[in-house]
Amino acid sequence: MGAQILDINMDDGMLDGPTAMSRFCNLISSEPDIAKVPLCIDSSNFSVIEAGLKCCQGKCIVNSISLKEGEEDFLEKARKIKLYGAAVVVMAFDEVGQATETETKIAICSRAYHLLVEKVHFNPNDIIFDPNILTIGTGMEEHNLYAINFINATKTIKETLPGARISGGLSNLSFSFRGMDAIREAMHGVFLYHAIKYGMDMGIVNAGNLPVYDDIHKELLQLCENLIWNKDPDATEKLLHYAQNHAQGGKKVVQTDEWRKGSVEERLEYALIKGIEKYVTADTEEARLNQEKYPRPLNVIEGPLMNGMKIVGDLFGAGKMFLPQVIKSARVMKKAVGHLIPYMEKEREERRAKQGSTEEEDPYQGTIVLATVKGDVHDIGKNIVGVVLGCNNFRVIDLGVMTPCDKILRAAVENRADIIGLSGLITPSLDEMIFVAKEMERLAIKIPLLIGGATTSKTHTAVKIAPRYSAPVVHVLDASKSVVVCSQLLDDSIKDDFFEEILEEYEEIRQEHYESLKERRYLSLQQARRKGFHNNWLSGHIPVKPKFIGTKVFEDYDLKRLVEYIDWKPFFDVWQLRGKYPNRSFPKIFSDKTVGEEAKRVYNDAQDLLKTLINEKKLQARGVVGFWPAQSVQDDIHLYAVEEAVGSSEPIAKFYGLRQQAEKDSACTDPYYCLSDFIAPLDSGIRDYLGLFAVACFGVDDLCSEFRKQDDEYNIIMVKALGDRLAEAFAEELHERVRKEFWAYSSNEQLDLSGLRKIKYEGIRPAPGYPSQPDHTEKLTMWKLANIEETTGIGLTESLAMIPASAVSGLYFSSPNSKYFAVGKICKDQVEDYALRKNLSVAEVEKWLEPILGYDSEQL
Repeated sequence: MGAQILDINMDDGMLDGPTAMSRFCNLISSEPDIAKVPLCIDSSNFSVIEAGLKCCQGKCIVNSISLKEGEEDFLEKARKIKLYGAAVVVMAFDEVGQATETETKIAICSRAYHLLVEKVHFNPNDIIFDPNILTIGTGMEEHNLYAINFINATKTIKETLPGARISGGLSNLSFSFRGMDAIREAMHGVFLYHAIKYGMDMGIVNAGNLPVYDDIHKELLQLCENLIWNKDPDATEKLLHYAQNHAQGGKKVVQTDEWRKGSVEERLEYALIKGIEKYVTADTEEARLNQEKYPRPLNVIEGPLMNGMKIVGDLFGAGKMFLPQVIKSARVMKKAVGHLIPYMEKEREERRAKQGSTEEEDPYQGTIVLATVKGDVHDIGKNIVGVVLGCNNFRVIDLGVMTPCDKILRAAVENRADIIGLSGLITPSLDEMIFVAKEMERLAIKIPLLIGGATTSKTHTAVKIAPRYSAPVVHVLDASKSVVVCSQLLDDSIKDDFFEEILEEYEEIRQEHYESLKERRYLSLQQARRKGFHNNWLSGHIPVKPKFIGTKVFEDYDLKRLVEYIDWKPFFDVWQLRGKYPNRSFPKIFSDKTVGEEAKRVYNDAQDLLKTLINEKKLQARGVVGFWPAQSVQDDIHLYAVEEAVGSSEPIAKFYGLRQQAEKDSACTDPYYCLSDFIAPLDSGIRDYLGLFAVACFGVDDLCSEFRKQDDEYNIIMVKALGDRLAEAFAEELHERVRKEFWAYSSNEQLDLSGLRKIKYEGIRPAPGYPSQPDHTEKLTMWKLANIEETTGIGLTESLAMIPASAVSGLYFSSPNSKYFAVGKICKDQVEDYALRKNLSVAEVEKWLEPILGYDSEQL
């Protein structure tokens, strides 16, 4: 089963969020298979959300807003969302931070609900609360109730806030077991089984990998139940043990004391990696007593103990260790360090007495100030980093969430911090981290700066943050790596070399990044026109006149004619069933070892449903086709009511073209195409023609409503997939009839289905919004010229997507030289020329063509 909503997120430090969001939404709106799915515009930056809302057809969902910046900000954003007609996800955050307890979740959601309903007059049915699904099984006791708190809060919210829906991100729940997909999927399945009963309506999850509750292995099921409901204090340990024992194809992991025969260094490393506390004190003492090898207690920490933690960090980074194991390793480390601290203190006392010094020596390895930056309320990852660092003898000053820059820097100075660590989950946090780095440079605070959090990356740190600060800036991937990085930054003997290595690595990253951004070269529009496709119309192919001029409407097309024209490969793509070479295509996919059996089953179900729908006339195919005299005028195509009007009267319609401008390889002899190149020029004296079509499959929405009443999601997806396939088959079959019957320029064509799939016929049927003509507004001319909505019922949204979703439209070109091509990126000179020809403002054209602009429209 697939997803019912498409979540779009462009929050990445290396992306221009609003531009990327607009471009992506515009691109998918031209794909019927995608455009029919409700969109969730997901961003932590409201300008990105607004950019998405401006480009979305129909009703979408905004993810998300919250009260973290106060009521005024919350209400302002809510009013804008309501103006766009969208639903909204409200996160359970307020000015204090993220809600973790049941009562706090309920209180924040209730407050937000009443503000939305009473002050903004928001439809309660458009309010979706996310009461925060947080990570359990971390090894930290305070996290044990997080699943229960979400479920209890969900129940109360559904009972007390009429109309509101509940959503949540499932991946957070099982993050402790990353790398062990079977465990995570089982946890998700068990959690949803219960949460749905308590009122959860939707969730962000890999829908294709959700196990059926009853199909989960009984032992694993019970372990997940115990963990989620906090029935067993050892639930995390037991689930972790299960994961270890059932890894590598279920080979049993046998614990023995064989490792005790190794050297003390090997034993300490093994204990740290496996999280075994039993012998660590004795082994640490054995190492300490080896004065020849470890003259000072600190040498034991810096030697075998740190070596063990480095291995833990590497394994965790590779996904071969899970978070609970790292916490266990940190506890072993803390126990070992705890044993050594009295000896270290005694050593310091003796040194002070010998040197006559009264200065208090810091017993910690270093002091680290941690903070989730201003505007961000996510801190679970940061808390785990604090625990791991604390277990490794670092003094940790945790400033909490939404921490302003001045508070971070003041705390660093007051506590004589050795390192500052900044954390953030949402994209705006990246800008705040840049600001903190700039301030540290301005104030000459030369403390190493660590960058971490889900939205951060080494590339962003190297390109955007490090150049703003002359002291070390290091991106830290996760909690386990933090210990190693901090230790290296504070070790006088290696810190300079480590910093030098980081500088060199980040310089390479920057160079690679800027190399990838080198601008492509373009021809001017005039140059591209000169190098366009120039056909010899006088000595070449003479265009054939269609059998009729005007339109022909198909009110109830015979669906049985279309079945054999169905292309089944996209059908299997819908179900995420993709065979591996050589079994990718239909029907070879049935032979694929992995997906073949399931593909056959779904295909058989589709055949049964298709026969029923056709026999019972549950679906209806309607369409229109039309032909007109046409001549090209530079990059445009002029259409006329009758041949006699050509050259003597004004055209009844104009289709405007866009020409390729991106410079081609010097060895390439291809022209710079525009669709008008395939129509005879007005001054050529050759009469030419252009056709258009629009077809759709009606009845899908009504069928989906019937299946929804039966909670039959499987057949909802199935009927939508079949509706799309029938619409595409209608376009294919109708184009064949156009070539052989209605236009008859290839009346002798004899192609099998394979030939049709490979486009071995003459002529093309490009669609506005697709690569050969990326401008969706050209559909307006099509709809007006052929009265498409009035004659067929196929409509257009304000974003110019077709309704119903199972619809296809396009233009017909008959020239044997016509071919599909991608316009690609275009320059400002063509945009201005195009705007002038279409009598639109440049800004309006840039809005519709934004995905193909070869420049930044906001900077010009």
